[in-house]
Amino acid sequence: MRRFLLLGASLILIFIACNKESTTETPSPVTTPELPILDTIPPTGTTRIPATPQRSGDANKGREYLITGDYVNSGPPLALATTFFGESDNLLDREGDNADLPYQFNAVTASNGVSVAAPNCLTCHAEFLNGQLILGLGDNTVDYSQDQGGQTQLLTTAINSFYGTNSPEAVAYEPFRRATEVISEATITAVRGVNPAGKLAVVLDAHRNASDLSWSEDPLYPIPQDVVPSDVPAWWLTKKKNALYYAGIGRGDHAKTIMAASVLTLQDAEQAAEIDTHFPDVLAFLKSIEPPIYPEITDAIRVTKGKDIFNIHCAKCHGTYGAIETYPNLLVDLENIQTDPLLAASNYGLGQFIDSYNNSWFGQGEHAAQLVPTNGYVAPPLDGVWATAPYLHNGAVPTLEDLLNSEQRPTYWERSFDSNDFDYQKVGWHYQERTTGGDSNIYDTTLPGYGNTGHFYGDKLSVSDRGDLIEYLKTL
Repeated sequence: MRRFLLLGASLILIFIACNKESTTETPSPVTTPELPILDTIPPTGTTRIPATPQRSGDANKGREYLITGDYVNSGPPLALATTFFGESDNLLDREGDNADLPYQFNAVTASNGVSVAAPNCLTCHAEFLNGQLILGLGDNTVDYSQDQGGQTQLLTTAINSFYGTNSPEAVAYEPFRRATEVISEATITAVRGVNPAGKLAVVLDAHRNASDLSWSEDPLYPIPQDVVPSDVPAWWLTKKKNALYYAGIGRGDHAKTIMAASVLTLQDAEQAAEIDTHFPDVLAFLKSIEPPIYPEITDAIRVTKGKDIFNIHCAKCHGTYGAIETYPNLLVDLENIQTDPLLAASNYGLGQFIDSYNNSWFGQGEHAAQLVPTNGYVAPPLDGVWATAPYLHNGAVPTLEDLLNSEQRPTYWERSFDSNDFDYQKVGWHYQERTTGGDSNIYDTTLPGYGNTGHFYGDKLSVSDRGDLIEYLKTL
């Protein structure tokens, strides 16, 4: 979850200042049939990820629980939170106390009955694009490059001074405080716009007893120092995936996997089991989300040419689109894809983390979720790919044109982080090339984990064919 968890006041005020209308509508319950695959034999250097049974749910109930539910049930007292954060634009069209909070918070009741403002999943999984809030679009503008543990301490001091150290409000806030305290220094990224989700998962897991998910003040195994970045994938791709996360490590029951945000303030496995009853509905909602439609006019002739190029060069890994859709669910070996290997090899490859998760409540029972280390990255579905810049698993490439022509990828680049600053020609973010890094606003691809190499498949195309392919990708 993003630095919003650490209650950075400046970020909160920026979010509140965004007064655009949300375009998300409440969907109907859906079921998603498994898509056909292209070939019975995977291409060389790839492995097909098998499907596993998933629980069904109600998308309407899932959306409601996502934006009002108590899967995280600790935070600052509601009265203090609304005063501290200011007025909300109610972008989610919520009612009651939720209407007064920024969209990244839910008004919930803590275990001791105190009303609190708790962070929700939209802290990472909602973003503005051309001034509109898009639910399910990964957050690509937040700044994790600063340690904001001091903000948490300021809020702690305010609660203790206003309510009292042993007050019900302080007790309701404590699970949130202790979690944000241990993650504040451990999840600092080198640049803005990337997400430390992998490291966050490890830190929180290390402070949970596998036997009952209760909190441990001291970490139960050594936590790696490196903070490896990732770009937050779009939720609407979930419906096609047999495995979650870039390295395809999330196997088994996806509803259990996606409730990981609750680990922030979870009391124990008993509470986890109650929260779990809601997450098949949340998963149904994620599967119901459709990507935003490309807003500019496309060239129909070039789109047709681009589709043919795509089906020849890209469909074997990324699937087909249109009247007949396929998706092969392929894990591409690192030797083949050649993108930065650290994300696959670091946190999600840490044996103690994998064992702790798989032996805990999450990895046990009738609907078990499992983490399975891999040596590659999943070739993702490309629905709405135009809207998901920057590209690669670590957000190292600013536009589709740069992705498909590796020689022009910038080593150091800087963008405005303005949601309206979109480049419809190259498809991605307008950016300026820089000669060096060292500034958190400049993406530095020379840093470990931040590399922009790999996925060289577009290099063999002519300039004309590459342009036609991009024109087609705009329509997915």
